[in-house]
Amino acid sequence: MVTKTETTEIVTCPKTQEIQQPSLKRWLKHFFYMPAANRFFNKQDQQAIAQAVTEAEHGHVGEIQVVIEGHIPSNQAYYQNTRARAEQLFAELGVWDTEFNSGVLLYLNLCERQVEIVIDRGMRQATDAQVWQAICARIIQNMQNKQYRIALTAGVKEIGDVMDHFYAGKSVVRNNEIANAPIILR
Repeated sequence: MVTKTETTEIVTCPKTQEIQQPSLKRWLKHFFYMPAANRFFNKQDQQAIAQAVTEAEHGHVGEIQVVIEGHIPSNQAYYQNTRARAEQLFAELGVWDTEFNSGVLLYLNLCERQVEIVIDRGMRQATDAQVWQAICARIIQNMQNKQYRIALTAGVKEIGDVMDHFYAGKSVVRNNEIANAPIILR
C-alpha cells in the first residue's frame, strides 16, 4: 500500500501521458472485459504457482512476485498500456523494496493476453532484455495452447534459473520478503 504524509507525496501512477498515447480502443476493450482470472487460474493453480515461486527463490536472494490481472481498471486503461501498468504495480506492491534490490514482477494481463517482466535495479546487470522477452514469449505461447498453469509455473522457473545464474557463488542469508502466492486482480 502506498501512503502519503504531510511532507511527502508518493505518486505511483507513472507518467502515462509520456509513456503511451491515449487509446479509446484499449479503454473500450478493458471496460467491457468480463473478469476471467478465476476461470483460468483456480485455487490449485494458484497453489502450484506459489510452490513454483518458492522453488524458484530457493538458494538466492532474488524475489519473484506474480500478478495476474483480468483487465486494467477503466479509469487507467485510456492512458496506460500493459507495460505501464506492470511498472505501476511494481511500485505499488513494493517489489522494488527488497534488501538486495532483487525483485522481479511477472505480470499477466488476461484482457490483452500480454506478459510483462519488470526487474529491479539489482538484477539489471544479470541479463539483457532478450532473455526476459524470450521468457515472456514462451509464457504467451503456452497460454495460447491453453496450458495456463504450465505457462506461469515454467515462466517462474525460468526466472528462478536466471536468478540462480546471476547470484551463483554469493552466499547470504535469505529472508522471504515478498509473499509467494500470486496476486489476482480482477
